[in-house]
Amino acid sequence: MKYLVVLYDGMADYPVPELGGKTPMEVAKKPNFDALGKKGVVGIVKTVADSLKPGSDVANLSALGYDAEKCYTGRSPLEAVSIGVDLADDDVTMRCNLVTLSDEEKYEDKTMVDYSAGDISSAEAAEIIKSVEEYFGNDIFRFYNGVSYRHCLVWHGGTTDLGAMTPPHDISGRVIGEYLSASPNAKVLLDMMKESYDLLKDHPVNKKRVAEGKRPANSIWLWGEGTKPSLESFYDKFGLKGSIISAVDLLKGIGGCAKMNTPTVEGATGYIDTNFEGKAQAAVEEFRKGQDFVYIHIEATDECGHRHEPENKVRAIEIIDQKVLPIVLAELEKYDDYKVMILPDHPTPIVTMTHARDPVPFMIYHKNDEKQGVDTVTEKTAKETGVYFDSGVDLMKYFLDQ
Repeated sequence: MKYLVVLYDGMADYPVPELGGKTPMEVAKKPNFDALGKKGVVGIVKTVADSLKPGSDVANLSALGYDAEKCYTGRSPLEAVSIGVDLADDDVTMRCNLVTLSDEEKYEDKTMVDYSAGDISSAEAAEIIKSVEEYFGNDIFRFYNGVSYRHCLVWHGGTTDLGAMTPPHDISGRVIGEYLSASPNAKVLLDMMKESYDLLKDHPVNKKRVAEGKRPANSIWLWGEGTKPSLESFYDKFGLKGSIISAVDLLKGIGGCAKMNTPTVEGATGYIDTNFEGKAQAAVEEFRKGQDFVYIHIEATDECGHRHEPENKVRAIEIIDQKVLPIVLAELEKYDDYKVMILPDHPTPIVTMTHARDPVPFMIYHKNDEKQGVDTVTEKTAKETGVYFDSGVDLMKYFLDQ
């Protein structure tokens, strides 16, 4: 038996005015997804516990069958593991975004123009993080380079009692002052954020980007604090050899902590320009190497939600249907039996541009046990089936056992 999960990050949505009051799932042409849904089990699942903030960290853990209320220690530690940081027990990690802020003189008066610094390239970002490390790095604080705008700070002997360290993608277009933590413990971090603006506004990389009409990475933004993670290995938990294929450090970090394979896909960016076919082919190769379970994580749908790009979100769903599903499904047909589960981790509604905790639609197809499903898989049709799982842990058990 082979098991495939295709996770469309943030795909679920609310009705979008620009799409005639429909959701991207309702508008998108997705014949391969819907063909599976006609013969599969369709329903909804609650991936974010009431005690946790809705995010790709806890939601993907849930979709993978892990109880985030028991094992979650923060988002940034998972990313730190992915980029090879060896964490001590008393280390605190932070996500370090490179962002674009407006140019008001007072830091608190600036607006969050772009949480991704205009999709800054990994090569450009590496130069900037190098400058940040040279300026701020010491025996207590160390900065590590990641992918695109996503990087990491390790605070040796730090604290997670920091008040509200707001994710930058939650405040796009807003003045940042009211979203800066008032906790005295966070002052040293906020001072670095403020000072980084003066350091980076005239950085050579940013001068070049501005000259090319691109947004500068003119500030660091620290958030997502956490401590050293500990996950049971996927094989010990489920008895299956598993792999995660993703462009983002968070998912690679989850995979690393769960002792799953995490192959690197050239050209995987985490946005709509990612190497979709490369991800599909990587999944094929993992199955051919003897892996039982492959989890393809695709970030593009989430990014489009955060950026208020309804047409691109529709397009991302369609591209996955055109360029990912046919490749992996053709490979799976070579095996005697297989199961496919397709779902988002959480909604990232266009109208709010941030994550939501609503239950999300899922579809499970079993080659040798076809069901009577729905004509098209959407948020509405999934809810109408009456099939509901209270947690991703329960859904994963059902997926693997039924």
